[in-house]
Amino acid sequence: MLTCYFENGKKTSLRHAVIDVMIIEQNRILLVKRAPHISNGNKWALPGGYVDRGEFINDTAIREAREETGYDIDLGPLFRVNDNPNRRNEDRQNISFIYLAKFVKKVGTMDKESTEIRWFDLDKLPEEEDFAFDHRDNIRLYLQHQKKPFLLPIIGKIDTYGI
Repeated sequence: MLTCYFENGKKTSLRHAVIDVMIIEQNRILLVKRAPHISNGNKWALPGGYVDRGEFINDTAIREAREETGYDIDLGPLFRVNDNPNRRNEDRQNISFIYLAKFVKKVGTMDKESTEIRWFDLDKLPEEEDFAFDHRDNIRLYLQHQKKPFLLPIIGKIDTYGI
């Protein structure tokens, strides 16, 4: 949460905006293992991170994917806006903008926020308890979309999707 002061002097807490990227290629997804020194450390996650001041969210997606994986990506559509204030394993109530993407080429190495990057078959993902946040739920939702497409982006509650 961010502590902010309005022009009238009123103090309030606001939520952060973050980006997550589902880099998918040939029925595989690229995941990062979060470094132990950051929240949800040693857990698998979608590449992503905070939106910087003055940055467009699509630019954040491209930057975060490159920083955390070393890959340049071809950014696809916005898949979901996850505004659930009670996200699993999330203490900051981040609002996540989740993009689909394809990898283009390896251009560098991962940053210090990741200890490993790995391609996983979409039908052989790590166990639920090995995932950071609610990222596995987003992958499940993507798989449901592949079987029976629905309108994107998904905004708001997802109980109608069976998650």
